[in-house]
This record gives sequence, structure tokens and C-alpha cells, in this order.
Amino acid sequence: MGLSVGIVGLPNVGKSTLFNALLGTAQAAAANYPFCTIEPNVGVVPVPDPRLEALAAVVKPKRVVPTTLQFVDIAGLVAGASKGEGLGNQFLANIREVDAIAHVLRCFEDPDVVHVGGAVDPRGDRDVVETELMLKDLDSLEKRRERTQKNTKAPGKPGELAKAELASLDKVKAGLEAGTPVRRQALTDEDRAAIADLFLLTQKPVLYIANVHEGQLGKEATDPRVPAVKAMAEEEGAQWVEISGKVESELVALAPAERDEYLHAVGLTEPGLDRLVHAAYRLLGLVTYFTAGEQECRAWTIHRGWRAPQAAGVIHTDFEKGFIKAEVIRIEDWLELKTEAACREKGKLRIEGKEYVVQDGDCMHFRFNV
Repeated sequence: MGLSVGIVGLPNVGKSTLFNALLGTAQAAAANYPFCTIEPNVGVVPVPDPRLEALAAVVKPKRVVPTTLQFVDIAGLVAGASKGEGLGNQFLANIREVDAIAHVLRCFEDPDVVHVGGAVDPRGDRDVVETELMLKDLDSLEKRRERTQKNTKAPGKPGELAKAELASLDKVKAGLEAGTPVRRQALTDEDRAAIADLFLLTQKPVLYIANVHEGQLGKEATDPRVPAVKAMAEEEGAQWVEISGKVESELVALAPAERDEYLHAVGLTEPGLDRLVHAAYRLLGLVTYFTAGEQECRAWTIHRGWRAPQAAGVIHTDFEKGFIKAEVIRIEDWLELKTEAACREKGKLRIEGKEYVVQDGDCMHFRFNV
């Protein structure tokens, strides 16, 4: 689906370290899906899913293809970015193009890495970046507002529509001026329609990354900075993860056989980057369905709530246009019974039509005619 997450934050918070660790993780998974460098700061990363590996072990296809997310390493924002400081216009344009934002917040002390604000303060860092994004959104709204206000003078329905749009623009503008990002404003469907083509920066969903030193892992009770990140996320119902960029960088440099031992030594059960990818997946409201056969086992990304024809369309548009029905097996049933034929015999294969809402973990075969 080409969904992307932008990694943002102030300079020297560890964004590039995390991004490079993501790059290393993807390279290590080259047998499944190689890291694809589209630009120097863009990478496609496989979504770890043990269900796909288990399905492949049963089906034994010629190739296995995981679903993926795209991560964009966006250079550090600074105060004044909305006015062009620090190449701000370029970086803000990069943010505009992503579907969600992963906001890296520095929670570690390091005398060798200067903090641009003079002190480690996750909430303060968040506020600096959020303010710049809101200022840029206000600029976008003001430009639209000027044009819309002129249109309110038009006679008849066009003028009435412009007045309604102006009311929505003023509502969003007032919220931003009060310090509330668009994603946290109580907007109607009409309000959202009025600003849809502005692609406002603070409308994008956000997850917070608490970047810590190795020694901080698992010590939230005595370290106030990580709980501060957790509190910020809970205030707005956002996702958050704790990651040590240093640990992740060391982890991806190890041979696969050594990684579990290293994870255990630092008190982790899975790599932080796996948790980051899964958090981004949840943030975007995504689920996975599978296709399986002799040639290929593959995971496919769709939005939660999509119906069967939409899900078929991510494979090929002809599948959606000519959709007839879908054969559906739950992956847990396939893994238990081992074959598609056994699932059919046991009544575990269902025939679903156009109104079926695809569930996470469905294994599907589509019938279509174009």
C-alpha cells in the first residue's frame, strides 16, 4: 500500500541511529525482503510476523514475502523551522508526504552529545517540534482562508458552500491558536472534508519513541523521563515505545544465533525495532491477511474495516473490479490442520461475499472475472 512513517525530532536525539538500525534489520532479513534504499533517507522495512513464517513452514512455497512499511529519516527540526530556519521548509515538506509521524524524544544523558536545548527534556522537545508544525499549519490555513473568504461573496449555493467551509477553517485555526494540534481537535466530518486537501502536519497520527541508554531499560520507576513520554502518549491516546538506539545498533550487527542471548542479557524479549514497526502498524490502523500457495506465501497490508473487494484490490485492481467471492480460512485453522484440503473437509473454509470485512489473520483466495 506504500504507507510511510516519518521519523522526526530535534537534532541529536538519535533519529539517524534508529533509522540506521532499521536499515540493518531489513538487510538481515534479506532472504524475505531486502532493504530497499529509495533515497538516502528512505527505507522499506519488513513487518515482523511469526504467523507468516509458520504458514510458510507448513505450505513450503518457493518464496515468502512479508508485508512492509516505509520509514523516512527526516532531518532534525529546530525552532523557527516553520519560517525556514535550518532548511525548515524542505523538512516540513518531507513530513507532509508521510502518513504518520514517529517522534523521537531523547531520554538519555551523554556529555559527548550536545542537546540543542541545553538540557534533556522530552516534553519540552516535543513542544518545540509540535509548535513548529502548528505554525506551518496556521500558515496553510490562512492562505486557504483568504481564498475561501472571497468565494463567500458568490451568489447562491457556491457562496453558501464557501461560508460553511470558512466556518470550518476558522474552527481549526482557533484550535491551533489555542495550542491544540488538529489530530486532537473535535472536528465534524464536514470540518475534515474542508481541510482534507491541505494535508495538515498536525493532523497526522503520532507515536512517541523514548530513546534511552542501555542502562535505563526497564527502570521506568526510577527514571522520570520515560514515564514523561508515556504520559504524553496516554494524554492523547497515542502509541509509544521505549528503545535504546545503541542497543538496537549493536543487536543488528550480531549473527542471528547471538541475538536472543544479547536480548536476554539486556532484559528484552524482542528487539525494540520490532516493537516500533508493530506500533506504527497499529497507529495507522492496519491489519494483515495472507495468501498461500505453492509459488508464494505472502502477507498483505490493508486498513482495518476494509471489505473483501478492497482487500483484493491491493493484489491487483482487476481483483477488485471483477470480484465474485473470497475463500477464507483462519490462519490458526490452517496451521492446526496443515493443508487447505483438510480445512475444507473440516468446514474451516468459508465463502464470503462483497460485504465481508476482512479480519487480521485471514488466509484468502479471491475469485474474480474481468
